[in-house]
Amino acid sequence: MPIEVWTAERVVAFLSIAFLLVLWLWWWSRRRRYTVINWPGNRGRSSIFINWPVFGMIPTLICHFSHVHDLATYVLQKSRGTFFFKGPWFSGMEFLLVGDPMNVHYILTKNFSNYHKGPEFKQIFEPLGDGIFNADSNNWSFQRRIFHSLLHKNKKFELAAEVTLKQKILQGLFPLLENVSLVDIQDVFQRFTFDNICQLVLGFDPNSLSIEFPEVPYQKAFDDVEEAVIYRHAVPGSIWKLQKWLQIGKEKKLKKAWKNFDDFLEQRITRKREQLSQSCRDQIEGEGFNLLTYFLTEYNYFVEDAAGSVIQTKSNKFLRDMAFNLMVAGRDTMGAALVWFFWLVGTHPLIEKKILEEIKSNLGEKIDEKWRVFSIEEDGRNMGQRLLRIQTREVDFRRRKNQTRALLQVHSIQCRTQELYR
Repeated sequence: MPIEVWTAERVVAFLSIAFLLVLWLWWWSRRRRYTVINWPGNRGRSSIFINWPVFGMIPTLICHFSHVHDLATYVLQKSRGTFFFKGPWFSGMEFLLVGDPMNVHYILTKNFSNYHKGPEFKQIFEPLGDGIFNADSNNWSFQRRIFHSLLHKNKKFELAAEVTLKQKILQGLFPLLENVSLVDIQDVFQRFTFDNICQLVLGFDPNSLSIEFPEVPYQKAFDDVEEAVIYRHAVPGSIWKLQKWLQIGKEKKLKKAWKNFDDFLEQRITRKREQLSQSCRDQIEGEGFNLLTYFLTEYNYFVEDAAGSVIQTKSNKFLRDMAFNLMVAGRDTMGAALVWFFWLVGTHPLIEKKILEEIKSNLGEKIDEKWRVFSIEEDGRNMGQRLLRIQTREVDFRRRKNQTRALLQVHSIQCRTQELYR
């Protein structure tokens, strides 16, 4: 019957196509380029980073996503510091991973002006505005010069950072650790760094780090914006742009969160202008110092530096973009570094024992004390302030700076953590 003949023809056609596909895959596999990664503890087997047809290298990435840091490390080792990642066809998801220190220095410092971020990068990180993360050329150089002078040469900022950190540890972290037995350490450090960076940049403490673990609306909006930006970076541009046009999925959530966080920043900037207009400029001294106040009061310095530039350092847009970019840089990098630091120490008991012995031998301990907060002085690599928990209760930031220099175990683990995970 005609129907049976047609069905048989379809089966033959399907088998023919399948055979040709298998034959083509065999031929392609003989010519493909791949990187072999020998995983420790993998019982002698090898995992191959294959550039598959249509799907690119995404399958391998998904299979090893639970240890993506290890994957990136081994890939860069096997490829001598430079690896070209290919995503699915027509997705535009192609990345050049660079791990060689000389190449990184060449791209980011020596010849940075030759490596523009480009319009596609700015579209992905659109919520950051014209801040330093999205800036190029003269705009980037100008902002970098400002932030370098503020964060590395300003004694008032160093004092404010020290005081802010100490207060947040005493009033937020210690009470929480004394009253809560089980916590999500990532949530704790995200709240800790969010409060600190808000105080340093905006002169405002959200108090998100407390025993009640309150849900702060603008902190939630900040998290949602970051999540949406990461989503944009991880999927093909056509997908998130379609979602943005239709206002569905992550893009709908981003629009709402973006507005909420912008309203928060606008409120803080307006409030700060009102305070300064009422001659409340004593806030710039000592504990009241914050970057928003500094930008609004240092007229001569920034006007002179911005001469001939389109940047207006006292406009609400510049202050908003500056604050948003610094908050992204100050919260997530330090929060993630702290989480990974304690995870590494907690999963290596021998190292933890050595750290405790080193702390006791260099700082000493008193039987009737429970907590102590101390700082580790910067060593030229901008290690900044670090937090450690040991058995004593008094707080002293300056008296023990020389002693903390001898904490070689702590310092080495801090450096290793930043190299691997920051």
